[in-house]
Formats: sequence, structure tokens, C-alpha cells
Amino acid sequence: MYRFLLTPRWWGINVFVLLAIPFCVFMGSWQLSRFEDRMADHRAATEKVDPADRAPARPLDELLPVDKETSGELATVSGRYGEQLLVPNRTLDDRTGFYVLTLLRTDGGKSLPVVRGWLPGTADADRAPAAPTGEVTVTGVLQASETPGSNGVAVQGGLPAGQTGAISAATLVNLVPDDLYDAWITLDKGDSGMKAVPATAPQDTGLDLKAFQNLGYTGEWFVFAGFVVFMWFRLFRREVEFIRDAELGLVPDEDGDGSAEGRATEDRSREAEPAQ
Repeated sequence: MYRFLLTPRWWGINVFVLLAIPFCVFMGSWQLSRFEDRMADHRAATEKVDPADRAPARPLDELLPVDKETSGELATVSGRYGEQLLVPNRTLDDRTGFYVLTLLRTDGGKSLPVVRGWLPGTADADRAPAAPTGEVTVTGVLQASETPGSNGVAVQGGLPAGQTGAISAATLVNLVPDDLYDAWITLDKGDSGMKAVPATAPQDTGLDLKAFQNLGYTGEWFVFAGFVVFMWFRLFRREVEFIRDAELGLVPDEDGDGSAEGRATEDRSREAEPAQ
């Protein structure tokens, strides 16, 4: 009864199924692994943001350049505070305020942006406390340069002098003459009575849309694999039913072919013809 499985038509169907199922399972497993990687990155980034899980502070130069591994680590650096800028429209504890950003000129000659704290209200240079004078050593959480439009950073233009919309070397290079690090730190303890700005996880490490897209694609590939199996079983059952009907004489034999399979084949051919 199952000799039809050896026909060229069914050879093609079987080969397609044998190739399609492993491919769908492989792609689904790969998408699942991508989702798990993003979950692991999110957990690691969250642990770094939590002060209780941070490693001891290390010299700044050991943590550069900033990447997913070093973002969120405690860094220590010495130098003298220089020019001060304000970063307006920053939210903390559901209140709008501004960051006080001061450049720290290190012994190597480059300046590091240091967020010394946050104040509520409209950005006002008169309200921002002056930075300590003389040689200082600061410890804070290392952060990657911000990109306008991401991480809650608004795309702003035309700000007053002494203000910047994003904390990044690309933005600050147009505002100050210093040679800048492509990174910044936020102090663990707010300076001069200001509130400390909490560190944020690096980009592409959160449970964002991409992560859930990977999870959705995982489900789709496994559904495709199940659909291939379902269609193969449906075609197989239909073929068997035709043969059984032919053996019982339920399929008309118009060409005189006495074989059950011949009658079943003729019946299927007739079904495939368009209605007149």
C-alpha cells in the first residue's frame, strides 16, 4: 500500500521535509540563543549598576575604551576641575532637573567629563555649586558617551551657552577646547549637596524590542517545523485514503486500469483539473 512513497513525487516531498525540519529547528534554536544572550547581558549590566555588586574601583586607563564589559565599573582618576557645563531636562525620581557636569583635567592632559550631581528645576548656572579647587581624586561609575535620541537623551539644539544636550566627546568638542576622553563618570556621592546621578546600563543590554523579536522569531521557526510535519502527514493520509477507496472499488475506473493505485491516480488527476 505504501509503495507510493517510492515514486519521484514523494521522493521530492520526503527530501524537502527531511531538510526543512532540521533547518527550522536550527534557526529557532539560534534565535532562542540570541534571546538568552540578551538576557545574560541584561543581568550582567543590572548587576554592575547595583552598587552592592560592583567590583572595587580601578584606574580609569585600565577600563578604557568603554564597552559592555567596562561600562558600569567603578573608576578612579586624579586631576583638577576646569570648565563647568549644565545638562538640562534630566529626570530623576520623577522630577525634572539638570546635571552639573565639570571637566576634570587629568595629569595626562586630557579632560574627563564628570557628572558631580543633579539639581531640580530649570538649568541655572547660578544654582550650580562651584567645583573643588586644587588636585582632587574622584571615584565614579564609568559610562559610555551618550547618543542623542537614545537612553532617554533628548535631541536638543540651540541651547544657551554653557549647556549641552548630551554627554559625549562628539558633542562637547564643539563647546570646550579640551582634548576629551570618549567616556564620562558619574560620582557615587553627589558633590556639594547635589543628588548623585545613578548609573545606567550600556546600550543594547536591556530587554528591548530586539530581545522580544528574537523570542518571537524562535516561536515562528518552531511553528514552521510543526507545520511542515502536519502538511506531510495530511498528504500521506490523503494518499492512503485514495488507495483504500480504490481497493474497495469506490473510485471509478474510466481508463480500464484495474490496479487500485491506477484508479486512485486517475481520480487525483481528475480532481486537479479545473471545473468546466
